[in-house]
Formats: sequence, C-alpha cells, structure tokens
Amino acid sequence: MAGHSKWKNIQKRKNAQDAKKGKVFMRHAKDIYTAAKQGGGDIATNASLRLVVDKAKSDNMPSENIERAIKKATGTLDGASFEEITYEGYGPGGVAVIVHILTDNKNRTAADIRHAFKKNNGNLGESGCVAFMFDRRGYIVIGNEDGEIGEDDITLQAIEAGAEDIIVEEDAYEIFTTPEDFEDVRQHLIGLEYPISDSEITLIPQTYSTLPEADEEKMLNLIDSLEDNEDVQDIHHNLELS
Repeated sequence: MAGHSKWKNIQKRKNAQDAKKGKVFMRHAKDIYTAAKQGGGDIATNASLRLVVDKAKSDNMPSENIERAIKKATGTLDGASFEEITYEGYGPGGVAVIVHILTDNKNRTAADIRHAFKKNNGNLGESGCVAFMFDRRGYIVIGNEDGEIGEDDITLQAIEAGAEDIIVEEDAYEIFTTPEDFEDVRQHLIGLEYPISDSEITLIPQTYSTLPEADEEKMLNLIDSLEDNEDVQDIHHNLELS
C-alpha cells in the first residue's frame, strides 16, 4: 500500500470534480437512500447512514433533502425504487475499473455504461473479472495544509485506534483501516479534533497501472463519461495518474 496514494489521484482530479457540483446533492441522496435501505433510517444505530449524512451536510445539502431520501428508503414516502448494480471491466491499456450503480432503470443504465466503455476504448467484463485486484478498506484523510500536525503524533493516535497503515503526504495524512475498525478509528480521530477531509469505506487497488500519455487521456475520458452519468455512485480504478 505504501507509495501509492489515493489522495494524489483525488487532488489531481479535484478541479474537474468541482466543476460538477450540480450533481452532488443527487449523489448524496442516493448514498443516503442506500444506507437507510440496508440498515434502517435511524442515524443513531446505523453508522453507514450517519457517515453519508455527515458528508451530505458538509456539502451543505438541505436537511429536508436528507430526510426525504431516508423516508423513501424506509417506505414512508412514495418514490422510485432503486437497485444497486456493480459493473467490472477494463479501460484503455488494461486498467481495471469497477463501477457502482444505483438506478431505477437498469436497462437504461446498462446501455449507458456499455456505451461509455466502448466509446473510450474500454471493455466491460464478467462479474469478478477485476474485483480480486482490489481490497475493501476504510480510508480516512487528515488535512495538514498548514503543517501543524506532527507525523509522530498522528501515526501513534491512528495506530492505537486500530489503523492498519498511514501514508504521509505533503499536505495530508492518509489512514487505512479494516472495514470493521473504520468507524472506531474515525470517531477516535474526530474526538481528538483532527480535521478529517475525507472518510469512507472504499476499494483500494493492490497494484497500480501507469499508461502512456495518449492512453491515460483516453482513460480519463472514460472516467469523465462515467461520472457524467447520474446513476453512477462510485468509480474505482487502478490508474496512477502521471
């Protein structure tokens, strides 16, 4: 894990993501719907729901939007019924890609995802074709733009709380946990008032791929095409940006 920074890839694409903030509330609503559907609508007892609600609030999503998504999931409000789907495939140069979908029309979405891969020199594969190349991990980022958080202190606190690994970046610390320990570590760091920039349970590539400039551009076009689809919740890949 050391030496491969998820944060670097995030930072390099931050400007492009910021340009798409008009879709942020919709994505949050779907995340909230999924978490509430799976674990119930009580934030006090559903840690996954609490996490996605916190993220939504950090992006200034109105409380009524949050409550509406929870009510839809728990059957107390009429609305569309969403289905979760995972697609796996390969981007240009053989980059592994996993796409998580939440849709109310799987036929429409399947056609859209297939088109995005084909248009950008990628190929959809069978279920499981690339999943073995990723590990499910808890992921927490502590911002350190001003350099005031000491490496020894944050490392000690994270490891004592149950973290598996920590990567030191110029302006941030990346902390990795097991999915089971994620919430304990996160709450411990919140209690110590560390500034958490990002936190989620996600898929981390076991190895990363680098591409020639032309293929990397094609891969980024594929990611952009997928991100433009309102049914896409998450995209995981093992491209290491140059």
